[in-house]
Amino acid sequence: MHGMPTILPLQVEGLTLHRDGKRLLDGVGFALPRGGVTALIGPNGAGKSLTLRLCHGLIQPDDGTIGWAIGSGRIAGRPRHAMVFQRPVMLRRSVRANLVHALRALDFDQPEHRAGAALARYGLADLAERPARLLSGGEQQRLAIARAWALEPELLMLDEPSAHLDPGATRQIEQIIAGLAAEGMTILMTTHDLGQVRRLANRVLFLHAGRLKEDAPAEQFLRAPASPEARAFLAGDLLW
Repeated sequence: MHGMPTILPLQVEGLTLHRDGKRLLDGVGFALPRGGVTALIGPNGAGKSLTLRLCHGLIQPDDGTIGWAIGSGRIAGRPRHAMVFQRPVMLRRSVRANLVHALRALDFDQPEHRAGAALARYGLADLAERPARLLSGGEQQRLAIARAWALEPELLMLDEPSAHLDPGATRQIEQIIAGLAAEGMTILMTTHDLGQVRRLANRVLFLHAGRLKEDAPAEQFLRAPASPEARAFLAGDLLW
């Protein structure tokens, strides 16, 4: 995939979303350049997951734009951005078949070979024939990331990737994320874990009540947040 044109930067402008008479997102805008780990954080209900879903095209905004450097974020008919959900969607098939199905759906060459490479990379080869829905939470999350990685995205969006995992599985997922970022993949992730932000992120987007309150380098944000909402959030006083 080297030499392929880039879909980044992603330009998000004025994202607004209403549901049941409530404004869930209110004019959210930011640019996402190529590379690095950007953490989208904020209290429950701030609009973090909605922002990811809008960027991935799963829902449409009532107002605002999501602009890729190339058209729709697709190159040669394939999306160059992938998303992994907090609770991964597993087909009622084997671990291997979950990978092969995704690859065939997008007409990748040698899907069985690519699936095998993904299984080996993410430590799932011994589980290849097991039903995916019987995996542990951490194994399912690794499979979801393996499935996304096999599709060669330039941007990987992760929605609370370790929210339901034990500390050991969380460490594994964080190591995977750090490794992908080190290889040049751009990561946009939501998380409620400030320790995870410290360990992984180089940039923070802080949302509160559907509005983007801060866009800052992670170290600066954690050391000296500029907004009163962010200061309250970091102090544990702003939960909702």
